[in-house]
Amino acid sequence: MNILTFDIEEWFHILDNETTKTSNEWSLYESRIHMNMNRILHVLKEHKQKATFFCLGWIARKYPEIIRELVNEGYEIGSHGDMHQLAYEQTPDEFRKDVEKSIKTLEDVSGQKIKYYRAPGFSIKEENAWAFKVLAEYGIEVDCSVFPAPRAHGGFPSYSSPVPSLVSYENVQLKELPISYATVLGRPVIFSGGGYFRLFPYALTKRYTAASAYLMSYLHPRDFDATQPMIAGLSLSKKFKSYVGIPGAMEKFERWISEFGFIDIRGALDRIDWNHVPVVRVG
Repeated sequence: MNILTFDIEEWFHILDNETTKTSNEWSLYESRIHMNMNRILHVLKEHKQKATFFCLGWIARKYPEIIRELVNEGYEIGSHGDMHQLAYEQTPDEFRKDVEKSIKTLEDVSGQKIKYYRAPGFSIKEENAWAFKVLAEYGIEVDCSVFPAPRAHGGFPSYSSPVPSLVSYENVQLKELPISYATVLGRPVIFSGGGYFRLFPYALTKRYTAASAYLMSYLHPRDFDATQPMIAGLSLSKKFKSYVGIPGAMEKFERWISEFGFIDIRGALDRIDWNHVPVVRVG
């Protein structure tokens, strides 16, 4: 089961970087979201491919036509938070306000009930597992924020099952569709999204995909924008992670969805027997 999802944000929404941290900095950069979304939607239409789109509330307020086009084309909408901030850097009250604002904005613009959520940078981890309770308070039924391996932006290495699960925190329980990984020499190898997808040669991506009973992808409009400017001030490692493999990413993506069947989250939920998945207790 391969699930196709996109995180809808601007090309300059790079985490852990002071020059792209807040909307004050964002106003200094050109917008490329329409061009990048058009590129993605064109390919999806050509391949008759379903997908789920996790959208920022900020995008929905600034460019509501993007959300409406997704809805009109029959795609699912989820929340990617409001202002693209790391969840573990927020207090519970700050996180609650961000989630509430994003859901209200997306529901107002889309006319859909928002039931899915993914934190920017997969930034729900053990230390801020209280976030699951907040999500449940606002009607989120399916979370896709768990990165069950070590990671710069969080990571949840004690979440030992990179498979569909029920995550339990205090008195709430959510369906969890975590990021998947391949196991190579006993170590988790992420390959299905972002810089990881762009970095690996297609032969490896194909091998890992074929061996995966469950795969969760996470791609961004900027992953396919080969002419985007280089943001000044990035460290060498951040430059590498942010720009590696972009020129060939779309060709790789088209091969990927042509050679493997992908579904959206709605399709995945219908296929999973939730009475027989792991229950992961956190917090």
